[in-house]
This record gives sequence, structure tokens and C-alpha cells, in this order.
Amino acid sequence: IQKLCDRVASSTLLDDRRDAVRALKSLSKKYRLEVGIQAMEHLIHVLQTDRSDSEIIGYALDTLYNVISNDLEEEEQEENLPKQVDDLGSQFTEIFIKQQENVTLLLTLVEEFDFHVRWPGVKLLTSLLKQQGPQVQQIILVSPMGVSRLMDLLADSREVIRNDGVLLLQQLTKSNAAIQKIVAFENAFERLLDIITEEGNSDGGIVVEDCLLLLQNLLKNNNSNQNFFKEGSYIQRMKPWFEVGDDNCGWSAQKVTNLHLMLQLVRVLVSPTNPPGATSSCQKAMFHCGLLQQLCTILMATGVPADILTETINTVSEVIRGCQMNQDYFASVNAPSNPPRPAIVVLLMSMVNERQPFVLRCAVLYCFQCFLYKNQKGQGEIVSTLLPSTIDATGNSVSAGQLLCGGLFSTDSLSNWCAAVALAHALQENATLKEQLLRVQLATSIGNPPVSLLQQCTNILSQGSKVQTRVGLLMLLCTWLSNCSIAVTHFLHNPANVPFLTGQIAENLGEEEQLVQGLCALLLGISIYYNDNSLENYRKEKLKQLIEKRIGRENFIEKLGFISKHELYSRAAQKPQPSFSSPDHMMFDHEFTKLVKELEGVISKAIYKSSEEDKKEEEVKKTLEQHDNIVTHYKKVIREQDQELEELKQRINTLTSQNEQLQATVTQQVSQIQQHKDQYNLLKVQLGKDTQHHNSHSDTFQMNGIQTEEVSKLKEELEEWKNKHELLQGQLKEKDSVIEKLKSSQLEMGMTEQSSQTSKSGGLELNNEVQKELEMLRSQIQLQSAEISKLQIENQKLQVMNTTADAVLADSHVAAVNNSELEGRLQQEIKELKSEVKALSEEKETLKQHLDSSSSTVAILQDEKSKLQQEVAESKKEQDDLLVLLADQDQKLSALKIKLKDLGVPVEDEDDIESGDQGDEDEDGDEEEQD
Repeated sequence: IQKLCDRVASSTLLDDRRDAVRALKSLSKKYRLEVGIQAMEHLIHVLQTDRSDSEIIGYALDTLYNVISNDLEEEEQEENLPKQVDDLGSQFTEIFIKQQENVTLLLTLVEEFDFHVRWPGVKLLTSLLKQQGPQVQQIILVSPMGVSRLMDLLADSREVIRNDGVLLLQQLTKSNAAIQKIVAFENAFERLLDIITEEGNSDGGIVVEDCLLLLQNLLKNNNSNQNFFKEGSYIQRMKPWFEVGDDNCGWSAQKVTNLHLMLQLVRVLVSPTNPPGATSSCQKAMFHCGLLQQLCTILMATGVPADILTETINTVSEVIRGCQMNQDYFASVNAPSNPPRPAIVVLLMSMVNERQPFVLRCAVLYCFQCFLYKNQKGQGEIVSTLLPSTIDATGNSVSAGQLLCGGLFSTDSLSNWCAAVALAHALQENATLKEQLLRVQLATSIGNPPVSLLQQCTNILSQGSKVQTRVGLLMLLCTWLSNCSIAVTHFLHNPANVPFLTGQIAENLGEEEQLVQGLCALLLGISIYYNDNSLENYRKEKLKQLIEKRIGRENFIEKLGFISKHELYSRAAQKPQPSFSSPDHMMFDHEFTKLVKELEGVISKAIYKSSEEDKKEEEVKKTLEQHDNIVTHYKKVIREQDQELEELKQRINTLTSQNEQLQATVTQQVSQIQQHKDQYNLLKVQLGKDTQHHNSHSDTFQMNGIQTEEVSKLKEELEEWKNKHELLQGQLKEKDSVIEKLKSSQLEMGMTEQSSQTSKSGGLELNNEVQKELEMLRSQIQLQSAEISKLQIENQKLQVMNTTADAVLADSHVAAVNNSELEGRLQQEIKELKSEVKALSEEKETLKQHLDSSSSTVAILQDEKSKLQQEVAESKKEQDDLLVLLADQDQKLSALKIKLKDLGVPVEDEDDIESGDQGDEDEDGDEEEQD
């Protein structure tokens, strides 16, 4: 080895150095320590100087890998060797990374495309990360583009390098959030999901497993990456992973592993430890892309391996936990049985079945707890299946409630515990359901009267069953009675319950029974704290006296403390999922630990309080309740007034906006009218100009080839004929007037038949003459009109010869016609607009009236509000005055006591210790002492 090292260091020829390094490589596996000590420096020097030769670089990297790596061949591993091997690898790694340039050099070599350089470089870097992870991570993080260069390995077309690149990134991303973020933003999710798809999703080989492990590293406890994964729509790409076929027989070990990791990856995104907002958005995304539906299909499928089924149940649990939409969907899922049963019922059947695996039963319990978490609707549905009105009398279908009751009273203690905890979750933070559950009646045996569920639970407790059963029932009773005075009254109404509890607490029993004693103490404490003193024999004070006599306060508090000091309690308090190493350790529920934390201190204080303090508290509570009622009443009134004010304001706003719109339309229409008027005036002006232009144009007009004189002659002739025509029409009119006069004279004159006949004959003659003249005139007019028509034909011929003149005349005629039509339309529109303006002004007036009325109502409501506020202030002032009076009275009483003492009259010392409200009862106290 020494000679070879000298040859590497001193040989000038590259071939000699290459042979020497190859020889060192062959020795490095067997003589790892010697090669590492003597050759490491020379090998690093080779990496720095001989980068042009890929072969020698490959040998050097392989040698360093053999020295640093602990992956020795199996036959060389002895029993006492592994520990030394681990130390050796980490020591050599420490020597190598002492110079940060060595890691940077390795990063540059990994960039080389040559397979003989890149592959051993990747393996060496992975080995360094395995030995000294955090230190190597830090060096890579500070080196420029260090992580980015390693990300290129995923894009390598050679599968060996790509797969080893995935393993390298696994080691690189372990427990380092900064590197995880960089890797994620270097498009790692896209590349890894592509590899998983290429390899065949869950049916893929070990490469899929490695990719899933890397994805877990990137996402677990990294909120930034989880958010990036969700927003990048990568959750949608997870759905095909769970598309398991119908033929579920013969699952390979690799498929089971892959699917297990896939389910764990889903759970990483919706873990209860994540921020609630992030979890909620991932849950919704999983529902919308159909991932939850796919998981439910696996859940209800046949032939699925038990461990996959268990993990699927746990995954579904966390996907629906606290998400109302997902919980509602899960409630609607039915198992593919005949007749179809709800998935919840099928799962509960396996939970209360003692033949099912323990882990599966724990998973079902967790699923049920998650289904009821913050789901009052679901809680109500479960409890309703127990109520008398909703139980199926035919007995054809088993309900969730019946299964829970069956489990609660079965012979299997684990079923008792699971059913009790499940039922407790159905009552969690729901006072109405606690009251409703009191109505549940159970038929214990034929011929006996039914017993309430509460009574049956206490009966089983008193029978001295297994510790696990009793712990489960006590947890159920504590949850049921907490924050429900009616349930406490029902519990105390049974005369056997309190003596049983005090008897259990007072006894000195073994360690196993200490837990039961602690829970009994908690139950009795709840019965005192939430007691409304409705039962005379079990008032708060009497129960405290009973504890003082039978148990002792200190002993009671000590027994109460047994719960939180228990090892299993602290384990259950860590996370919501029930995870127990064995069924014997199944004692506490996560939600119950929260209840114990909340009540332990409160109960301890309540036990030490005196009756006077209790009375005071009750009085204070009553006064506070009264004040609260008054305040709530006024708040309600004020809220109603505020709502009315808001409504009126909204109405005002709508009316003002309508008014503004109407005003806008009015102004718009006025402007439109103005525009129409302007257009009308313009058209008038244009018409005038056109006629002038036409006249001037016709005056100056000359025809091509025909003299203007001929045209003027024709025009003169036309004018003459027109004049004649007009004269004849005048004559006609005169004749018509004469005829009319004659007709009128005939009507006016009331003559005899003779005279009338003669006059008629004369009139007829006259009329005939006139008609003849008319005929003559008409014939003349016809002749003239014929001549006019001839002239017009000639004129048309002339006009045809001059097209330009004709066009001008036609345009002027059309313009005149259009102008007359437009004028008519404008006048009509003006009339319509005027009527609209009038209607709008009327609407405006009505809106103003509405505004005035609403403003007056607002003013009235504001006055009422101010009056109410004054009344509240006065009531507060009265309270303050009463408190001042009480304080003065206390001072006077204390002064009187001092005087009595000075005079030698005995006064009880207890009164000084107490709060000082028993001044009036001093004399009675003295008499009792003397007696």
C-alpha cells in the first residue's frame, strides 16, 4: 500500500498513476483501515489534478467509497465488527470533510456526465451524508448551487444514476427544512411523481418506495412544502395511486410496502399536528379530486391485506377529521352488501368483534372519533339511533347505537372500553345530546322493566368487572355528567351511586385499582361541581360533608391526582390517534385527558370551599345572571334597533341610488332632446342652403349642345300654360260658389209647391248651363293638360340629356321629403320625452317623501337607543351605590366587633377568618358554644 501511494504521488506518467490507483481500489475493501490512513490524501490530490482522465477519477472515487462506506460484504461482517466499522466510516468521513473544498470538488465531479465519474461520485456523497449528515448538509447548503446541481441527477436518462440520485436526496433532505424547501422549489415534486407514474404507481418496484420516502422527507412537518404541494395541484396526481383493481388476490410484498407509504404520505398532508387551516384546505382538495372516494372504495373492498386496510382506515379518519363536508360524505358511504349497510355500521361491527385484530379495532375507533370530531350533526345521528322513537322495531337492520350498546355490555372488556369511548365522543361538547341520552331505555331481561342506560352503566360498575371495563364506563359517565346538571341529578337520584363511589375512593387498594379510584373521585367531583342543588339529600354541601367524613379532603385530592400521574395518561395526551402496544395498555382516550386537565383544578377548589362561600357564589351567580339577562335583553333590543337602522339605511341608499339614476336618465333625455333640436335646426339651415344652391345652379346651368335660350323659351311657355291653368281653376271655383249659393237659397226659401217647382226648374236650367260651361272648361283643361304633358315629355328629354341637373333636382326633392318626415318625428319624440320628464318628476317627488319618512323613523330609533343606554348607565350606577353601602356596612360591623372585644364580650375568631358576612349571627354562635 505504501509503495502504491508513493507511485501515485511521484509517477509522472498518467498510466502509472492510474494503475497504482486501480491497485489501491482492489486492496481497499480488504485493507480498509490501511488504505484509508495512507492513501486518502493522495486520492484527494488525484481528484484535484487528474480531472481530465475520467478513468483514474472513477478509480479514486471508488477507493474512497470503499474506505468511507460501511456497506461491507456479508461474509466479512463478524459479530464484534459492526460497531468498529461504524466508527471507522465516520472517522474517515470526518477527515474527508474537514476540508470543505473536498465536498465542493465532489459536487463538481457529480456534474460530469461520464458514467464512470458520476455514479461513484453519487455513491460517495451518499455515504458521506450517511456518516456525518448535518455537517455535510451544511457544506452543501453554503456551496453555490450545491443542491441544484444534485437535483439534476433526477433528470439523468441512466436509471442507475437516477435511482442512486433519489437515495442521495433522501439522505440530503433528512431533518433539514432549508434543504427540503430548496429541493421542493427545484421542481422535485413534479419529477418524483413522474418517476412513480413511469414505474407503475403502487405496482412499481423499489424505486417507487425510494421516491415515496423522499416525498415523505420533503413534506413531513414542513408547512411551506405542504402548502406548495397543495397549490401545485399535486394532490390530484395522488388519486391514481389508489385505483386498486377488483382482483385483490396475491398482493406482492413490494406493492403492500408502496401502498403503505402512499397512505402515510396522504396522512402527512392531513395530520392533526399540522396547522388547522392547512389541514382543512388539503382535506377539501382530497374530496374535490375524488381521493377520499377512492380511499373509501379500498375500505369497502374485499381481499385487501389487513395491514393495508388498517392504514386505509387511519388515513380516511384523518382526511375526514373536523371537515364537515368530508364527514357528511363518509356518513353516506355504503358497504357493497345486500341489503347495503352504512360504512360506519360495518366498521363498528368489526370494532366490537373480539375476533378482529387489535390494531384494526383501534383504527376503527379512531375513525369513529374522527367522524364525530366537531360534527354535531353526526353526533345527533348516532344518538338518535338509540332513542325510542327512531329504533327500528322490525329488527331487520342493526344501527350504530345498537352496536355500541351491545359492545358496552358484552363480555369482552376491550369491546366495553371501545364502545364506552365511542359513545363518549358522541356526547363531546354537546349538552342537548347528553340530556337526550337520559331517555334511552334498555331491556335487560324478559319480564323485568326496562332500565335507563345511565342506570345500567352504574350497575355494571358496581358489579366489579374488569379494570378496563370500569375505566371505560367511568370515562363515559364523566364525559356525560360534565357540564350537564340534569344528568348529574339523574345520577344522584339513584341512592346506591354515591355510597358506591365513596366506598371505592376510601378503600386502600393495589396499583391497578388506583386508576379506578381516581376516576371515581373525578366522577364524584363532577357531581359536586355541576350540582344544581335540586335534590335535598345530595346538595353540594352535604356531599362535601360526606367526603370530609368518609374519605377526607386531602385523601380525596390525592386520589384525584392518580389520573394525571399515570404513565398511560401522559401517553394518551400526546396525540389523538389511539396507539397502544397491547390491549392491556388501552386505558385512556385523548379527548378525555383534555377533560381531566380542565376539571382537576376546578374540582379541587370546589371541595375546599365552605358553605358560606358556596352561598355567596350562588348569590353572585344569581345576581350576575340577572344582570346578564338584563344586559342581554338590552343588547337584544339594541341589536334589533341596529338591524332596523341598517334596513332603513339600506332602503335610503337604494332610494337615493334610484333617485340618482332617474335624475341621470332625465338629464340624459334632456340632452337628447337638445341634440334633436340642434339637428332639426341644422337640417332646416341645410335645406335653405340646398334650395338656394339649387336655384343658383339652375340659373347658371347650361346644357351640352343646346342653347340656354331654348330652355328659357320652354320655361316661359310652361309658365304661361300654368297661368292659364290657374285662371281656369279660379273660374271653376267661382262657378262652384254660385252653385253653392243657389243650393243654400233653395234650402232657405219656404215656398209653395208651385213656386218651388218653378224655382226648381229655373235652378235646374241654371244648373244645366253651369254644367255645360264646366264641361267646356274641363275639355279645355284636358287639351291644355295634353299640351303640358307634351311639353313635359320634351322637358324630360332635355333633362335626360343633362344628368347632373336632374341629380341636383332629385336630391333637393328627397331632402325636402326627408326634412318633412324628420320634422314630424322630432315633434312626436319631443312630446314623448316631455311626458317621460313629467312622470320622472312625479317619481322624484314620491321618493323625496319616502326619504323624509325614513329619516324621521331613524331619528326616533336613535332617541330610543339613547334612552336605553341612559337606563343601562343608571342601573350600573345603582349597583355601584349598593356596593359602596355594603362596604360601609362591613366597616361598621368590624368597628362594632372591635368595641365588643374591648368591652370583654366574647366574639368568634372564625368570623374574622371568614369573609365577614355573618355579623348578624354572632349571638347565636356564642350561645351554641356555651351549650
